[in-house]
Amino acid sequence: MTAAPNVRDLPGLTTSWSAHERRLRLRERLAGEAFILPGVTDAMGAKLAERAGFGAVYATGAGLANAQYGLPDLGLVTLPEFAEHTSRIASAVDAPVIVDADTGFGGPLMAVRAARMLERSGASALQIEDQEMPKRCGHFDSHTLIPAEHMASKIAAVRQGLDDAATVVIARTDARSVHDIDEAIRRAHLYAEAGADVLFLEAPRTVEEMERVGRELAGLPLVVNVVEGGKTPELSLPEYDALGFKVVLFANFLMRTLMHAGQLALEHLATHGESGSYADRMVSWQERQAIVNLDAFRTAEAAFDLPWEPTTGVEAIGQ
Repeated sequence: MTAAPNVRDLPGLTTSWSAHERRLRLRERLAGEAFILPGVTDAMGAKLAERAGFGAVYATGAGLANAQYGLPDLGLVTLPEFAEHTSRIASAVDAPVIVDADTGFGGPLMAVRAARMLERSGASALQIEDQEMPKRCGHFDSHTLIPAEHMASKIAAVRQGLDDAATVVIARTDARSVHDIDEAIRRAHLYAEAGADVLFLEAPRTVEEMERVGRELAGLPLVVNVVEGGKTPELSLPEYDALGFKVVLFANFLMRTLMHAGQLALEHLATHGESGSYADRMVSWQERQAIVNLDAFRTAEAAFDLPWEPTTGVEAIGQ
């Protein structure tokens, strides 16, 4: 009799890598070449990104608010909702998941609690920003920041309170929008001293500003957030790399392209009342099932539906 498959090999039901191993993989990636980091709003998006060859994904807070709740990015989503969202994404892929944790949902101790909850949900990295609550998208206007020293205390507390020392801490500052590039760089230095592993200066306005950021903050990986139509210059990966940026984040590229495709599809359906002529603009039935690993699940389901016998090898599962 053929041995039953090990459920640990079923993509989406379990993952091949432990949370700690994924954090180490992310740290190794951050020490290597510059890379593109796609934002995802759900488990399907994460699976698509992984299938496309991306080695990590970004659970975007703005995307969570927009796609899962139909809300603007104004700090309206709660910590338990973030944690549940993170768990769904991290359970669906083997890629490390970087989580946008907004402000940490409060002061230093609340940020520690948030970090531990998100770690337990499978996060490989946590991004915390220095806005006051409620926060708002970095490419909006009218931000308000907490004092830099308070943000540094928050980072230090998170670093000390992590369950896993391998978890990556990303410190974001929105000081460029509130003050100027000088204050943004000053804050970034302070956050690095407090224990941040990666620095994220949101919304630099010019290539010259970006060049200065790369030069004055050399030594730690830097994130650039590419917002199509936003405030930061839109360049290529090699150009960002040359300016000193290691992580090129496209936080909501996937969501926005899916929104556009969905609008066109629904307009067609409303106008024509049929989908057959639209088939070449959607994934096939077979592609859809392949993405969610239907064949592997069916094989496992069939094996476990049989009466258990020692010869099936089922007893080895979980060892």
